[in-house]
Amino acid sequence: MREQLVERTCAWCGEPVTYGGRGRPPRYCSPVHRRRAWELRSAQDRAERPVSEGGQSREPVREIVERTKTVVRTVVLRAPGQVPLAPRAAQRLNGEKYTLPEDAVEWIEALAALRREVNDPKINMFREHIALACERTARALRAADPGPGS
Repeated sequence: MREQLVERTCAWCGEPVTYGGRGRPPRYCSPVHRRRAWELRSAQDRAERPVSEGGQSREPVREIVERTKTVVRTVVLRAPGQVPLAPRAAQRLNGEKYTLPEDAVEWIEALAALRREVNDPKINMFREHIALACERTARALRAADPGPGS
């Protein structure tokens, strides 16, 4: 009595695969199914490896989302070189009421804060207007100074 394999089913799809009797019997009906089976086996092998060796993490995916709020303001210049002053009921960008420093110490602190912020990109487009306003203010302060001994 002699046994010989004549046909087997495809290990991927289950379709019959004939065997001609020579060489290793085929396990798949087509190269496409052989490739898909290999991809699945290798993916499972990679997933079972430790994360340090390129395996899949068992931890849930965490996301860090950064939200940026952009506030757009329009400044209308009345004439070249002039920046309109804030009206009395004006509000800051954060919604608080706009107020000026009340004494010399507060003015010095406000100017020091401005000096620290000169490289801030938010004031970049207004840098020249701010510089002109500071120069006019400095001239007015010097003109108002009665001089020593007065």
